[in-house]
Amino acid sequence: MYSNKDNINILTSLLVAHGVRHAVVCPGSRNAPIVHNLNECPDITCYPVTDERSAGFYALGMAQRLKQPVAVCVTSGTALLNLSPAVAEAWYQHRPLVVISADRPPQWIDQLDGQTLPQSDALGRFVRKAVSLPEPQDAEQHWYCNRLINEALIIRNAPVHINVPVSEPLFDFSVEALPVERKIEWTPADISPAMLSHVTRMFLQAKRPMLISGQPMNPGLDEAVMMIGDDECYVPDFVLYIGGSIVSKRVKHFLRKARETWVVNETGEVSDTFMNLTHVVQGDGEAVADHIRFMLVMEPHPFVQMWDELLAKVQEQALGYEPGYSQMAAVKYFEASVGEADIHYANSSAIRLANSFARHPVWCNRGVNGIEGSLSTAAGFSVVSSDRVFCVIGDLSFFYDQNALWNQNLRGNLRILLLNNGRGGIFNMLSGLEQSPARDQMVAAAHNTSAEGVCSQNHIVYLRADGPHQLTQAVDALLNIESDRPVLLEVFTDPSDDERTLRDYYKTFKI
Repeated sequence: MYSNKDNINILTSLLVAHGVRHAVVCPGSRNAPIVHNLNECPDITCYPVTDERSAGFYALGMAQRLKQPVAVCVTSGTALLNLSPAVAEAWYQHRPLVVISADRPPQWIDQLDGQTLPQSDALGRFVRKAVSLPEPQDAEQHWYCNRLINEALIIRNAPVHINVPVSEPLFDFSVEALPVERKIEWTPADISPAMLSHVTRMFLQAKRPMLISGQPMNPGLDEAVMMIGDDECYVPDFVLYIGGSIVSKRVKHFLRKARETWVVNETGEVSDTFMNLTHVVQGDGEAVADHIRFMLVMEPHPFVQMWDELLAKVQEQALGYEPGYSQMAAVKYFEASVGEADIHYANSSAIRLANSFARHPVWCNRGVNGIEGSLSTAAGFSVVSSDRVFCVIGDLSFFYDQNALWNQNLRGNLRILLLNNGRGGIFNMLSGLEQSPARDQMVAAAHNTSAEGVCSQNHIVYLRADGPHQLTQAVDALLNIESDRPVLLEVFTDPSDDERTLRDYYKTFKI
């Protein structure tokens, strides 16, 4: 029988899945449920050592001889700190020690409760990965706990630290069997021909495979997911994810229905965006994608063809939609006219409109940024480029980052399409927020500001459009006018028109 603590049972199951077969255990009450599980598990052999400092070196010696990861488990408080000398030695020897520390619940840290200190990062730079587990109360927390443990255990050439908060009561051993947990595999850098063939074979052999990337985007996928609704025949069973941030929440929720995901990225990081990751392959994702696309030409896959037909239908419908005068109309006409170019989109409404109408890779600070820095990034891009560089940006993002234009290095190759509806228009689309009287002024930051003065003081060529007739002429001028200074087109729209147009557009894709 095992402990009734979910985080301990998930940890025990994954230790076995990742090949940990030996554990040095130290005495203590807080870690007793962990020690109980390790001792109860038939796949793990336990070695009791009373002194934690000595225990750490015991585990190090075992790891040296076995050339396998070895766990060492201690109780809460200074017991963990006594492992520091052995962990530091393991770091410089590149030995896979798995440090497991029991901990008090986080709310009791620094509250003069016995044997409590901040344990999460106590071993500092001498571990490659340090995680502190939740005590799961629902499915999402269970996924999070599973992911954290996998992130630590896929590391094989350095010590790692897994901190396990355990709430009282501690000693309930009433669970009959360990859970079957998802294991995330990791393949190191420099994808070999054999690994490339293996990934490709897994893709082509799946019944419903999908290849998806973040940035660059997947045009039309958001609308396609909306169009198919609950039709399960479009749900992939195998997703090959070439990293990068996914803009659409709808797409992310849809892909969480898939059975498993393999991610290919250059860092080898665990990016479990769809909550079903099983393999991380460190390498060039675009090279893998190009190989799979080539193989699909040679050997078409019916599921991929079905999606290609759906996306073609979505594209035809999107291009055929004629929005009234709005930010959408501006972006649609701009994308239809610009051709091949380096285009930076700011976050929020701008990148979402690109998601619908851009049919090429775009640049966007979608990693962690909000509205800051989009204009500066495009400006920096332009000063080292000989080609035209475009930036499509909303008003809050623009005015927040207007100092990007206060720069003597800027030239006429920087072109800016500023979408100004006098507020953060995306907030009009958030259901429920309309009930708050603070929405317009406090949340959406409504304003009556124009960029004309900003352009004047920075010697930027200024264009504007206030209606549909001016829009096409102004966009054409933005694209074609000759200038040795940057050019900005400010398109003024009404936020209610933008909201109505966007809602009408999405309605055309609903079943």
